[in-house]
Amino acid sequence: MDDRGVSILEFVGFLPILLLVGLAAVQLGLIGYGVNQAGTAARAAARVASQGGDGGAAGRAAVSGWLDPRVTPDRGAETTTATVQVHVPGVIPLFGGYDVTRHATMPTDD
Repeated sequence: MDDRGVSILEFVGFLPILLLVGLAAVQLGLIGYGVNQAGTAARAAARVASQGGDGGAAGRAAVSGWLDPRVTPDRGAETTTATVQVHVPGVIPLFGGYDVTRHATMPTDD
């Protein structure tokens, strides 16, 4: 019996699974990055808005532009809350992107 070429066939059969695992790892890394960026932007937006500044601009400046940040600061009498939503693109075919939302609250300075 001739066994030549069997190992390459096994590799070719296993290759799609390896690619899917690799893309899933990249996707998880991008989601983690998006969560980190959204949290940083929410804190920056809440801090600046609590001091009477433009929290929306500060939040957008704290995020990578390709994440398409949506910053909503809400200045109250006692506390200022900022909500940031970013869109993490999907890298695995047949799956869409993911929206990540983070909130931060700071005491309002008068």
